[in-house]
Amino acid sequence: MPFRMFMSSGDLIADRRYDFARDLQLRGDLAGAADLMAQAAERAPGFASAWFALGEMQEELNQNNAAIDAYRKALAADAEDRHGASLRLMRLGASELSEMPKEYVRGLFDQYAPKFDAALIGDLHYRGPEVLRKAVVAARQAQKRPVHFARVIDLGCGTGLAAKALASVAETFVGLDISSGMIAQAKATGLYARLDVCDMNEGLAQEAGASADLVISADAFVYLKDLAPVLRASARVLKPQALIGFTVETHAGAGTVIGEGFRYAHSEAVVRDALRDAGFIDVRIEAVSTRNDGGLPVPGLVVTAAQP
Repeated sequence: MPFRMFMSSGDLIADRRYDFARDLQLRGDLAGAADLMAQAAERAPGFASAWFALGEMQEELNQNNAAIDAYRKALAADAEDRHGASLRLMRLGASELSEMPKEYVRGLFDQYAPKFDAALIGDLHYRGPEVLRKAVVAARQAQKRPVHFARVIDLGCGTGLAAKALASVAETFVGLDISSGMIAQAKATGLYARLDVCDMNEGLAQEAGASADLVISADAFVYLKDLAPVLRASARVLKPQALIGFTVETHAGAGTVIGEGFRYAHSEAVVRDALRDAGFIDVRIEAVSTRNDGGLPVPGLVVTAAQP
């Protein structure tokens, strides 16, 4: 999903040049748009939105060195990195892989909350919750235990799609999401006993130990570089023999990378190592795609594991 944030420079002329540059971009004059956007940024050096937009345009023009410089200036102008300039620098190989800026993720999902379900299901043929439900049910059946979960913690719950998919086999849902817009949409489902606006790890830290029968996360771990903290935190809140189920994007190489969609892709080995280090057993990993991008399935994994 494209994400376009605008923060005024406070300079009317610079803001107008930004708008005119965007208009030229829409008309197909990318070089002219980049030139005018550079004027806007130079007039107001702290204009993060203009520097970021300039970087995007320069990337399209295959001017990667200039784009790197523009993204660095966008990042310097906005320490919270609400545009996600650091992600662009990672993709261009100009900085090491690091966690996503929280304010970028929050802004992304606050913006899309009202139309999120329609965009995912209608445009991207999203099927993550159904894939996750099938995997969780299969894992429970393999344990030879009833397919019923008294208390479920939904990490990165979004609009509540995963809770809807699992509602027939679960009793109580607790939803955690960094976006207040997403939480508002999830609340409208009426499926959650509690909903908290928070980072996943922060939310898990507030949960009592051995208090959940299932932890789920449908396509939220793609916004985490390091899976170890959230898996350790999940292990702490799960009862003995309780399950975790989640989906991630993956790639054919080693380690973790940031993909073209500006989400992290984790290799299967990375996932297995993080689960082992968190103490999980009975790990089941299946290659699956939960969404399309550009009309093509995005490689992914659906994962379940159990507490000892």
